[in-house]
Amino acid sequence: MKIGITGQAGFVGTHLFNYLSLDKTNIQMIPFKDEYFSNKEILINWVLQCDVIIHLAALNRHSDPQVIYETNITLVKQLIEALKKAGNHPHILFSSSIQEERENSYGKSKQEGRLLLSQWAQQTNACFTGMVLPNVFGSFGRPYYNSVIATFSHQLTHNEIPRLETDSNLQLIYIEELVAKIKGLIINHISSEEYFVPPTAEKKVSEILALLERYKDEYFEKGIFPKIRTPFELNLFNTFRCYIDQQKMFPFPLEKHEDNRGSFVETIKTGIGGQISFSTTKPGITRGNHFHTRKIERFAVIKGEALIQLRRIGTDDIIEFKLSGDKPSFVDMPIWYTHNITNIGSDELYTIFWINEWFNSSDQDTFFEEV
Repeated sequence: MKIGITGQAGFVGTHLFNYLSLDKTNIQMIPFKDEYFSNKEILINWVLQCDVIIHLAALNRHSDPQVIYETNITLVKQLIEALKKAGNHPHILFSSSIQEERENSYGKSKQEGRLLLSQWAQQTNACFTGMVLPNVFGSFGRPYYNSVIATFSHQLTHNEIPRLETDSNLQLIYIEELVAKIKGLIINHISSEEYFVPPTAEKKVSEILALLERYKDEYFEKGIFPKIRTPFELNLFNTFRCYIDQQKMFPFPLEKHEDNRGSFVETIKTGIGGQISFSTTKPGITRGNHFHTRKIERFAVIKGEALIQLRRIGTDDIIEFKLSGDKPSFVDMPIWYTHNITNIGSDELYTIFWINEWFNSSDQDTFFEEV
């Protein structure tokens, strides 16, 4: 199945592209660039290659509301024109929003765009799914643009003070839950002019801010994994972690207590549980080169010399940390970052690993990719 995503470089588009790309057996991704909308021939050629098109490209914010409306309607019309010129009828999934109910330019453009694509599908007998989404949050969202959660998380990790302006009740869905839902709609060929994607959580803005402030106090400032009671809190914590400047927080120093008996170091304080393990690694050997999409993981070096490398999936920049057992410290692995650890010393390397869930061979959440 050949799948293309307009708005591939955006928040939802990036996650959806990465998630669908994991299924190398059944799915082939047809890459999209925003400039395709500026060239009719290129857009037509791209449309011709796709069995499924998820239309996410849209403008969310602008100082002039009319620009938002006109931009989003124009993008829909350009896609419909390319579909007509190409003469093929792929399954179209359109991303709309619960803001359809509000009297604003964005909501109006989304509702009208959804109806335009629905009309095209009816005329051509194509499969169309008009998704109406709740508020979406997750890692790598743009602060001051994608969600209040992205804004609060960025502010709390960058010495800024969040402001609670309206304590509204938010219907929420985590980005990883959303992309899994979209894949299900594709596989099952769900056709619906108006398909309401149900929220997976409902929280007041003040409740969310209180949790994020606790994460800042316990995790960001003290290195303690906070107590996590629900799937929403796990998703919120993983979102919060992604706004931390990795090179400023890590390696996180640990206090070493020494006396005539030897030394003692507290490496992990947690309210979560999970699993602790350790490894020995011979000189020159590298472990890892994989990433996780939900797991929380900590590496603490207690003996020897190590190099830890991280790279966010879809990017080329590599972050490096050198750790030594002489000065115990740890590095936590963000989700969607492939990572490894190499023994760069002359002696055996001793490393403690903590992860928030036990290993499950049928659901490993471990995807191999070289850093």
